[in-house]
Amino acid sequence: MQAVQITDHGGTEVVAYGEYPDPEIDDDEVLVDVKAGALNHLDVWVRGGLPGIDLEMPHVPGSDAAGVVREVGPDVTRFEEGDRVAVSAGVSCGECEFCRDGEYTLCTSFHIVGEHVQGVHSEYAAVPEANLIPVPEGVDWEVAGSSTLVFQTAWRMLIDRADLEAGESILVLGASGGVGHAALQIADYAGAEVYATGSSEEKLEYARDHGADHVCNYEEADFADWVRAETGKRGVDVVVDHVGGETWRDSIRALAKGGRLVTCGATTGPNPETDIRRIFWNGLSILGSTMATSGQVDDVMALVWDGTFEPAIREVLPMSETARAHELLENREGFGKVVVKPDSELES
Repeated sequence: MQAVQITDHGGTEVVAYGEYPDPEIDDDEVLVDVKAGALNHLDVWVRGGLPGIDLEMPHVPGSDAAGVVREVGPDVTRFEEGDRVAVSAGVSCGECEFCRDGEYTLCTSFHIVGEHVQGVHSEYAAVPEANLIPVPEGVDWEVAGSSTLVFQTAWRMLIDRADLEAGESILVLGASGGVGHAALQIADYAGAEVYATGSSEEKLEYARDHGADHVCNYEEADFADWVRAETGKRGVDVVVDHVGGETWRDSIRALAKGGRLVTCGATTGPNPETDIRRIFWNGLSILGSTMATSGQVDDVMALVWDGTFEPAIREVLPMSETARAHELLENREGFGKVVVKPDSELES
């Protein structure tokens, strides 16, 4: 089969597309005929090399994909040949104390398809049954293959970890990115007053159209000053920060007394300076969040499948142009997800 492959850690020159051994499924796995997948910033980080993760090269990347079941292992009970499925990339042991409490993302051996193990950006992929969710008829492959990771991540951040309630105020940083555009829609759905940042008028217009009540171009203004001016110096109840080092201090500064900062990533660096005095004096909460539990995935994806939430897709490329997809993410070109499809799918 043909697959996207990272041949070494480095720039986009290490991304290739070519022959790769056909996958063989284990007893609890499903062989998926991949119709579409999508990139996340995680793919860029994996390509560059993540501390503590020693990958076998070549490595097939990709945490988002959807397709048709072609074969099932003898222990598989939830799916059969011909079913439409999407990948939910979080893998947990199911046995530790956190898994027994239903907090699968806190599992002591939690890992992610495409990051710690081989991914799904290939013509065929062997995926554990536990990491697949049904896709209803009528849902486009581009939607099914691009929405699971960011929408489950944003849902857990806002609904579970931050416990966002109707009438509260929330600031979503980078509202046109993957997690950002999902968080924007979920915040609006929850009944919050939504503040959002972006780097261009096009991105801000998208934010307005998808739930933002107030928008700020962070290239032209300090977003913390803007939020405090917009709220009469009060600040917002919740800040969604998946950016990291560059925004951390201002994210804390944008919070109202008793506010919550929820984070799932550190795109611009993992070790920011922090004003600890502001945290304890204002009674702030710093909340970490990763992926979602299986029940949370089911809840949010039902709202994607019925059209309540809409993944933004900036471009659809053949998998042979995955290096270009990496450039789109790194250069922040456009907004939403970059979808990749097997070349054979685009040729058929």
